[in-house]
Amino acid sequence: MQAARGASLNPSDEDSTPETIPDPAVPSRSRLIVLFAAVAAFLYTLDVVGKVWAVRHLTPGETVDLVGRYFGLHLTRNPGAAFSTGTAYTEVLSVLSITAICAVLWVSRRLGSRLWAVGLGALLAGVAGNLTDRLFREPGFLHGHVVDYLRFPHWPIFNIADICINVAAAIIIIQALRGIGVDGRRVARNEE
Repeated sequence: MQAARGASLNPSDEDSTPETIPDPAVPSRSRLIVLFAAVAAFLYTLDVVGKVWAVRHLTPGETVDLVGRYFGLHLTRNPGAAFSTGTAYTEVLSVLSITAICAVLWVSRRLGSRLWAVGLGALLAGVAGNLTDRLFREPGFLHGHVVDYLRFPHWPIFNIADICINVAAAIIIIQALRGIGVDGRRVARNEE
């Protein structure tokens, strides 16, 4: 017999049904989703604010040195992907970005690892940040040019969204090398 809220009235019932106690070292899925969303929102906001600031305060084509000639700001607009590749395919890049965002959101439903939550959050922020430019900046919807403004010598000019994408790629590679799946479980390897 049981009382309200499932408490047993029979003392012998308590020993027959062991209680499952969650492991405190493993975060709940809802906490991982919150972490994922918080990372994505923070980094996306940082990217958008940085681009708005750059457009308002930097003169296109002029470099502002911040750390000698080693790091500075240089406003430019990029119709293509990384390293200005695919400049004639801005619309295709926009559609690929939308597809990537959908894929990240789909995969994030299985989160079981903090590192994956951070990596996927950074990936979502980076892809969404550059997609926002392609959707809402000149010359028009799906054809907009991405605002880049961070400069190292002998390296393509980039933005915070690009940093997010690269950090996400590094985290994904690290997790793959460690054999940790998105769900937090170790992936079995075939050893011969």
